[in-house]
Amino acid sequence: MPCADTSAPNAQAACDQLLAQDARLWRAAQLGRGDAPCWPSGFAALDAELPGGGWPTQGLSEILQAQAGLAEWRLLGPALARRAGKPLLLIQPPMAPHPAGLRELGLLAHECLWLRPEQPQQALWCTEQAIRSNAALVLAWLDRARPDQLRRLQSAAQDCSSPVFLFRPLAAQAQSSAAVLRLELAPDAQAPAALRLRLIKRRGPPHEGWLRLAALPQALAQRLPARLLERGLAVAPPQPPVPLSPALPRPDHEALRLLAGAAG
Repeated sequence: MPCADTSAPNAQAACDQLLAQDARLWRAAQLGRGDAPCWPSGFAALDAELPGGGWPTQGLSEILQAQAGLAEWRLLGPALARRAGKPLLLIQPPMAPHPAGLRELGLLAHECLWLRPEQPQQALWCTEQAIRSNAALVLAWLDRARPDQLRRLQSAAQDCSSPVFLFRPLAAQAQSSAAVLRLELAPDAQAPAALRLRLIKRRGPPHEGWLRLAALPQALAQRLPARLLERGLAVAPPQPPVPLSPALPRPDHEALRLLAGAAG
């Protein structure tokens, strides 16, 4: 009876074939795979580095910034515009939502709900309830969340069919986090049309260096002089918060009750 070939190269090839055939098996040197669908980010370079090829569902995506309100909308705009009809729930955003700016991203003001809790604990409660309702796409700015509170939110997000985005200060990088995806985000000082992004945590091997994403809304890029885009000169700073438009719902905790009813 002939003996099986047990040479190391053949054994390694057989092992690789088994790993490729069974989605339940995963090696840490590879990007993670899972049963939960992902949402394309709209940036091919970023999707290539994210497990599953996009923003994860059934888990938290934690975005760390030195200053909130400068870059997150440009990063998430393409994915939010294709959110399959779910309303958008904003919890404790640093600035009042701007209807004209939302339209530039393909979002309609009447599709957005804005909650402004008075206390950090209330913001955490609102976030958890909204995640559990699974009736809206949640964006929450949680400056003071503790690691144990993030674990609770991650547990709630495991049954959520859409991504959950948490925005936190850059100093929170020193804390542990249960989020399945964690990244640092900043505007690119050399090119106003770009963002700089560093993957801090993902299911897979560590990512070295920074990604540069061309993330200027097309409608805005068409209005800017070419010299600003080509030379990387600074564009006008973000506008200050504006009063709410009548078309934009006022912040109201009653929105959570409506979301829960829609989920039921």
